[in-house]
Amino acid sequence: MNETLKKAVILYATEDLKKVMEFLGSLSKPTLISTLLDLLTVYFNDKNSSKLRELTTLWLCGFEPSFEKLGYNGYRMNFATGKIEHCEVKPQNTENPKKKLNGGGSFNDYTPERFGQDLKENPTVLCSGFANGKLIYIFEFKFECLKDRLQSLLNKRFPNLKRSSGEYLRSASFSFKDKDYKECSNLRLVYLRENWEEFGEYLSKELINYFKRQKNEKH
Repeated sequence: MNETLKKAVILYATEDLKKVMEFLGSLSKPTLISTLLDLLTVYFNDKNSSKLRELTTLWLCGFEPSFEKLGYNGYRMNFATGKIEHCEVKPQNTENPKKKLNGGGSFNDYTPERFGQDLKENPTVLCSGFANGKLIYIFEFKFECLKDRLQSLLNKRFPNLKRSSGEYLRSASFSFKDKDYKECSNLRLVYLRENWEEFGEYLSKELINYFKRQKNEKH
């Protein structure tokens, strides 16, 4: 983190808005640009918070963020049905080519009860992939596409889907595979970075092959 950004962060946390504005106003335009870029780089690659990656995914897909602590990540009006459509966002980020993006995500601390609710609500799921904070793709599909995968994981953790109080499936993970959601009829590739091939070292072979087919079909 550069010294200018460090000072701005400390001022914001410890001083009133007037002093923060005076400091920012004293900076040259190139310094302000550099500081903002450093800030975006830090938080798009933050391992402890996916908030900016989540917001980017939501906004590009026409959803607004939901700030409720419990519930889904976003919502939008479905004008065809006149109802509110909820969504779950599963953003992945990698800075290491050895840890490739696989079109996946996970539901943490998952339970059979939450699974039943999700099946009933059938929210939209948005899976996005970032490499070094740069968005590469967004997949969109309905939760029902994950039914078999998640049910299988829950059955392994909770026989007959029965659990004791305080028990959870810590990570109900899925990826871009035939038995997860790849063959789902309502799967859409909502966004694909124009120069995605330049990030090929960060992508699984399955994603690369799929993106190539999508590109060929458009031509």
